[in-house]
Amino acid sequence: MPDKVVSTQLLTCSYREGKVLEDVSFQVERGDYVGIVGPNGSGKSTLIKALLGLVTINSGSAALFNTSLAQFREWHKVGYLPQSLHLVNPVFPATVRETVGLGLLSLKRFPKRLSRADNDNISILLDELGISDLAHKLIGELSGGQLQRVLLARAIVNNPELLVLDEPTAALDPETRGRFYAMIAEINRSRGVTVLLVTHDSGTIGEYASKMLYLDKKLLFYGSFDEFCCSPEMSSLFGEHSQHLMCHRH
Repeated sequence: MPDKVVSTQLLTCSYREGKVLEDVSFQVERGDYVGIVGPNGSGKSTLIKALLGLVTINSGSAALFNTSLAQFREWHKVGYLPQSLHLVNPVFPATVRETVGLGLLSLKRFPKRLSRADNDNISILLDELGISDLAHKLIGELSGGQLQRVLLARAIVNNPELLVLDEPTAALDPETRGRFYAMIAEINRSRGVTVLLVTHDSGTIGEYASKMLYLDKKLLFYGSFDEFCCSPEMSSLFGEHSQHLMCHRH
């Protein structure tokens, strides 16, 4: 039986204006690469934040690695790349290497120091993501695409088992966006990391992800892109032409 990395049961989240997510039930198995798509205001980011314990679940439940969210303590298993690049202070006097190292320091007890093995791991990861030449640059000197790779490196430097990305390509041009999705696919394949990736880019993610979760406050579809392609419900929702453009299976 496949390992469940994420599962929800009738998960509902509300803000003052009403329900943002209603009765959302699904499960993600180890090794999945799930593209979470849907219109603006559909609850995509709220779902991610609920799974990370960052917003309140009003009813229903969620679990990570078969442990209910209320009892879950193994956050070192989870890498998170948040939505907003503006959360990064461009004048913060940190180099790329130091920024990636913060992902390791965050889990260490005092005194917080990087070992030789840690520094070796950082070097290998910077090389893997094609940013080793930026190691000693200040983060304020980077382009949007370069900064996104650095923040991705920080999120995976601890070798998480689950990688959660919230609209990671919103500030990137289409070509850079495609390269980023492909890089996540390679991390998913080579490291065996389970991926949840929120994106508004429903027309492209099907080239790279293994499953789609389509959300519009309620869960309208969850399954493989082959299943999406053959779904009469999705045909009636999107029209056959758009459905096939999204599935990338023809």
